[in-house]
Amino acid sequence: MFSYQSAEDLLNDKVILITGAGTGIGRVAALTYARHGATVILLGRNIKKLEAVYDEIEQNHWPMPAIYPLNLESARDADFVRLAETIEQEFGRLDGLLHNASVLGVLKPISQYPTSEWMQIMQVNLNAVFMLTRELLPLLRQGDRASVIFTSSGVGHKGRAHWGAYSVSKFATEGLMQIIADEEDGISDVRINSVNPGGTRTAMRAAAFPGEDPDSLPTPEAIMPVYLYLMGDDSAHVSGQAFHAQVPGQPSLATCTG
Repeated sequence: MFSYQSAEDLLNDKVILITGAGTGIGRVAALTYARHGATVILLGRNIKKLEAVYDEIEQNHWPMPAIYPLNLESARDADFVRLAETIEQEFGRLDGLLHNASVLGVLKPISQYPTSEWMQIMQVNLNAVFMLTRELLPLLRQGDRASVIFTSSGVGHKGRAHWGAYSVSKFATEGLMQIIADEEDGISDVRINSVNPGGTRTAMRAAAFPGEDPDSLPTPEAIMPVYLYLMGDDSAHVSGQAFHAQVPGQPSLATCTG
């Protein structure tokens, strides 16, 4: 497991947007960032789940969060422009962005893969990530040593049969991360990296491996050290790298250095 001991005030006064913040890793990341002092913007399509995270943050007297409902599957350019405008009006900057939201889709051979499913997976896992990052980059450049974390996967580094559009979307996510990191190098303090969470106790993992014992997997809380490291200032000069949450130490796949 990635080892990192963070200061309690690691994220004080930072403004961080988390997609897919209502459940799983996104929910735990939002709570973890808030506990370490961040004002978190909770983005997702299920308002009730976002409100539950909001309430938990408020009950702990952590910085007051914000909720931004958005369905990434149907969102288009104008929706992301409005989001960027809202963040600028309310906060004036953005210090962090965690691209957590993903959908798994069907697991079957490419020869049998439905086009509609392919398009849905690419929209949520790749196209929305591209559009959101593009629109938020000006705000991130105004942030305090801002960090962007893309969510990758083991099947985004090595293809496996039947993983179809999900695997391809994660390969593309790694490429997008590398490109933006290289483009920001030398022109801003924004750093761009990716995290492969590994097998974690989430609903998506259970859907992919229904016969697996979930108690044999680490919880989302157990993999938070790498998310804290990459969002905090201790990684201020780390960019363009692929991290693996369940591999000790530094990333095993250094894709490029900023």
